[in-house]
Amino acid sequence: MESIPLLSPCETGRFRFSHRIVLAPLTRNRSYGNLPQSHAMLYYSQRATEGGLLIAEATGVSSDAQGMSLILHTPGIWTKEQVEAWKPVVDAVHAKGGIFFCQIWHVGRASDMGFDGVEIHGSHGFLLEQFMKDSVNDRTDKYGGSLQNRCRFALEVVEAVVAEVGSDRVGIRLSPYANYLGCHDSDPDALGVYMAQELNKRSILYCSAVEPEMVTVDGKMQIPHRLHEMRKAFNGMFMVGGGYDREEGNRVVADGYADMVVYGRLFLANPDLPRRFHLNAPLNRYDRSTFYTNDPVVGYTDYPFLEDCELMINEEKLQV
Repeated sequence: MESIPLLSPCETGRFRFSHRIVLAPLTRNRSYGNLPQSHAMLYYSQRATEGGLLIAEATGVSSDAQGMSLILHTPGIWTKEQVEAWKPVVDAVHAKGGIFFCQIWHVGRASDMGFDGVEIHGSHGFLLEQFMKDSVNDRTDKYGGSLQNRCRFALEVVEAVVAEVGSDRVGIRLSPYANYLGCHDSDPDALGVYMAQELNKRSILYCSAVEPEMVTVDGKMQIPHRLHEMRKAFNGMFMVGGGYDREEGNRVVADGYADMVVYGRLFLANPDLPRRFHLNAPLNRYDRSTFYTNDPVVGYTDYPFLEDCELMINEEKLQV
C-alpha cells in the first residue's frame, strides 16, 4: 500500500496526534458581537477527527484587539460571556476526539478558555510582528533597534502565556518572510532562527511557520522551502504552512523538513481532508468570494463531504 507520511501518528509532550494534517487558524468573520455562535460548533466539529489538531480562528484578548472593517465579526475570549460561548464549540470538537488550540491575537496598529492549548498569533503583520520586523518598528527604547530588542515583546508575551497555561500547552505562529500589512524584515533568515532559538529557552510545544510566497519555476508554482535553518534551530514540534497540497505535505514530512503540515483553504473546502488524503480522493474547490462573508452557512458549513459528492455524482448519472 502507498505510504502516506501525513497520516502517520506523532507524539509530543502531553499530546498524541493520529495524523499530521492541521487545520490552520482561519478568520471566518461569523462571530456576531464577538461571540462564537452555534454554527461554529458545526464548522469545527465537521473538521475534527480522533487525534487531529485544529487551531481556532484568531481570537481577541481585549476589546481593542479586534479591528479592521473587513473582519469585525471575530471571536473574543476576554469576557465571561465569550468564554461560556466557546465551551460548547470546544465540547463539540472533543466529542469527536479532536485536539483544539485557541489562537490569540492583538491586531495592534491594524485595530479600528476552555481549550487544550493556546497558539500565539505572531504573524501576518499584526501586533507582535509589528514589533519584530524592522520595516515597521522604529522605536528607540529597549523594544526597538536590534533584533534582540525587536523580539523582546513577543517573547515576553510567550513567557506570560507559558506562566498561565504551561509551556507544554503553548504554540506560536510566525511568518518571518511575509509582507502582510507592510510588515517585512531586512533579514528574515536571522529573525526566524533567532526566534526559534529563544523559543527553545521557553520550552514551548510547537512553532508553526509560514512559508514565503510560492514562486514559478519552469512554469510551475513551487514552495520555496526556506525554513530549513529555522527548523534545525527549533527543538520542539515544527509545523509549516503556505500552499501545501497532498504531495508536498507528504514529501516534507518524509524528508524531516516538518513534523506537521498546516492546511487552510484545502481544509476549509474539504471538512474531511484527512480522509480524502488517505483515499487520494478528488478535492472540493474553495470559493474565495465567501471566505469573509457573514453568512452562517455559505462558505462555512456547506462544503460537502466525500459521501455527499459521490451521492451527487450518482444522482447526476441517473438523471442522464
